[in-house]
Amino acid sequence: MVKHYPVLHREILDFFKGLEEGVIVDATVGGGGHTSLILQQKPKITVIGIDRDSETLEKTAQKLSKFGDRFIPVNAVFGELDKVLDSLGIEKADGFLFDLGVSMFQLKGDRGFSFQEDQPLDMRMDRSQHLTAYQVVNQYPKDLLEKILKEYGEERFAGRIAKNIVEYRKKKPIETTGELAKIVYHSYPPKLRRGRIHPATRTFQAIRIEVNDELGQVKEGISKAVDRLKTGGIIQAISFHSLEDRIVKNIFREGKKLKKLELLTKKPIIPKVEEIKENPPSRSAKLRVAKRV
Repeated sequence: MVKHYPVLHREILDFFKGLEEGVIVDATVGGGGHTSLILQQKPKITVIGIDRDSETLEKTAQKLSKFGDRFIPVNAVFGELDKVLDSLGIEKADGFLFDLGVSMFQLKGDRGFSFQEDQPLDMRMDRSQHLTAYQVVNQYPKDLLEKILKEYGEERFAGRIAKNIVEYRKKKPIETTGELAKIVYHSYPPKLRRGRIHPATRTFQAIRIEVNDELGQVKEGISKAVDRLKTGGIIQAISFHSLEDRIVKNIFREGKKLKKLELLTKKPIIPKVEEIKENPPSRSAKLRVAKRV
């Protein structure tokens, strides 16, 4: 069995190679893959692992308990990383890492992030939050649904999908991922239904982003990280779709213009062919890196 490593892990470790001691914040710790490698290779580094999903964080904390107090788990959204650092009495960090993808714990769970299995429409990364995918799909008006699908999913059939969702829910609520995926599938022209990517992919992405305010969190979290980075510190961000990547790119460019950042990647780094073969979901990953000056 091939062992799957976290996305772009060699490149991440390489950019952090100059950091031998101090604090790195893994703002999206997820299953702890990147953090585990950092702690193994850098015995004088402490990692603060932030995750909004308390269930995932609990599992990760158990997995990384062998590192003792060098791993500090914190249940929070990464847009609040300034408050997290303040609560720990840390003014500036030596490094920040953002892996903006959905964690495997969430994809394989029962929250409806994927349409591979028929599950309740939830999509909350934090189960304590109010808004769910069920509410978005069943309560949002057609115009707002269409706007979300266009903006967050970059879905060209947004109007048709929104119309069909509204028509379907007049008869009964849309309760599961399977129901929603079927509606989207039949909203596509027949000749486009069997491409490399399932027709529902963009719709699911858009609804997930809306439920979790993902783009707002990216903007807030990356901006705050730049401000809380020590001189010489490294900030790395892996994004998985163009909307996230654009936000990261613009914040880094603005940081360069204000002479806060030096860009270490002129163009985003993407996984090599070998990594994509080993871990196909990594194919859409883009890594941008900057240094605080």
